[in-house]
Amino acid sequence: MKQPLALFLLAIATATALPAHAQLLPQAAAGGDQPLDRIVAVVDEGVILQSELNEAVRSVQQQYASNPGQLPPMDVLRRQVLDRLILMKLQVQRADDQGIRVSDADVDQAVAAVAQQNHMSPEQLRSAVESEGNSFAAFRRQLGDQLLVQRLHDNVVHDQVTITDSEINNMLASPTYKAGEVHLAHIQVGLPAGATAADIKAAQDKAEQATNAIKGGMDFHAAAIRYSDAQDALEGGDLGWRRMDEIPPAFADAVSNMKAGDVTPALRGPTGFHILKLMEQRQPSRQMMQEFHARQILIKPSELVTPEQAHQKADDLYNRIVNKHEDFAKLAKEYSKDDTTANNGGDMGWFLQGDWGTLVGQHVVQLKDNQVAQPFQSEIGWHILERLGTRETDRTEEMERNQARQAIGNRKAEQAYDDYLREMRSSAYVNVLVPELRDPNEQQGKKS
Repeated sequence: MKQPLALFLLAIATATALPAHAQLLPQAAAGGDQPLDRIVAVVDEGVILQSELNEAVRSVQQQYASNPGQLPPMDVLRRQVLDRLILMKLQVQRADDQGIRVSDADVDQAVAAVAQQNHMSPEQLRSAVESEGNSFAAFRRQLGDQLLVQRLHDNVVHDQVTITDSEINNMLASPTYKAGEVHLAHIQVGLPAGATAADIKAAQDKAEQATNAIKGGMDFHAAAIRYSDAQDALEGGDLGWRRMDEIPPAFADAVSNMKAGDVTPALRGPTGFHILKLMEQRQPSRQMMQEFHARQILIKPSELVTPEQAHQKADDLYNRIVNKHEDFAKLAKEYSKDDTTANNGGDMGWFLQGDWGTLVGQHVVQLKDNQVAQPFQSEIGWHILERLGTRETDRTEEMERNQARQAIGNRKAEQAYDDYLREMRSSAYVNVLVPELRDPNEQQGKKS
C-alpha cells in the first residue's frame, strides 16, 4: 500500500494511539540504556503515554511522507497531536460514562468498511496494517474508539437539533440564501468556553500570524497544519464540498464574493477566529429524476396459506393476466393483500425507483411499459408487477427543501457538538507533565 491506512479511517478519525508497537523517545533510565515509557499527560481518570504520542506523531509523519515540508516544527506538531489525543481520550471517557458501548460485531463491520474503501479483503487489511509495523488489535481498538465518539456525537445532538418547516421556508425565502456548492479549506483558532479578554487577544494574534504567513507565500494547507486548532488541522483544514446553505450566514456572505483561490481575512465566529479559502465552486443544476408508474398484486403467506401455496397462487394469477388476458385491476382488487393498493386495482402511483423497496425497484427498471414481471418473492410475499409508464420529473424544489433541512440540521449539530467539546475540554482535569508539550497559554490541571 502506497499511503498509510490512517488516511482511510472513518470520517471522524483522528491520529489516535497504537501503543503496542510504539517507537519510544530516548529517556533517562536508571541503570541501563533501555528507554522507559512515561506518562506525558493526565486526562481526568486516564493517562496518555509517551509511546502513544510517539506513535500518533509517526502516523501523521507517514501521511505527509511525500511532502514533509507542510508539517510544522516538531515541537508544534507534538503539541497539536497531543491535543487531539487528549480530546479523543475525553470523548471516549464521556461515552463510557454514558453507557455507550461498541460490540466486536460493530468493530468487525468497521474493519470491513475500511477494507472495502482500500479495495482489500479484511485479511489483506490486517496484513497491510501489520506490514507497517502496527498491531492489528490496536488498529481495531482505534476503530472502536472512533465508533464510540460517533455515537457520543449522535447522542449529544439528538435532543438538541430540531428543524421546523418554518425554518426551511425562511431559509429558502431569505435574500441571503445562496445555492450552489463550494470546496473550502479553513483555519480555526479556537476560544475556550468563557474566554477572557486575554484569551481573545491571544487567539486574534495567532489568527493574524496565520494570515500573514499565507500572505507571505505559505501554502494554505501547511498553514492549517501549523496554526489551526480544528480537528481536521492535520488534514490541512480541508472541509470538502459543502452546499452554500450549509455555511453559517456570516461566512457565506464572505464566500459568495470570492473567486477560486481567494482567502478571507480572519473572521470572528462564536467559537473563535476563522480563515477560509475557496478552493473551487460549482453552480446548482436542475434535479431531474425518473419516475415509474406501476401496479402490483401481492400474495402473502398466512396461517391458512403456506409459502408454497402463495407461490402457486401468484403463478396462477400471472398466467391469467398474461396468457388469458384477464383484467389486472379486477384481480388485484379480489386477490391482492397489499392494503395500500388493492382497492385501487393495485395502482402504486408514480414513484422513484427505491420508494417501494430494492426488489420492486430492480424489477420495475428492467420492465418495458405495459410488461408484467414474472412473480418474484420479497420478505413479505410474492409480487406480480406491471409497469405502466415512465416520466422525467423536476424534483428541484423537493430536493431544495430536503437539502435545506439537512443543511440546517448539519449546522445545528456541528454547533451543538462544538459547544459540547469546548465545555468538556474546559471543565476537564488535564495536566501535561512534560513542560515542552504544554500550551503556553493554557493553565495546567485546571478543572472548572
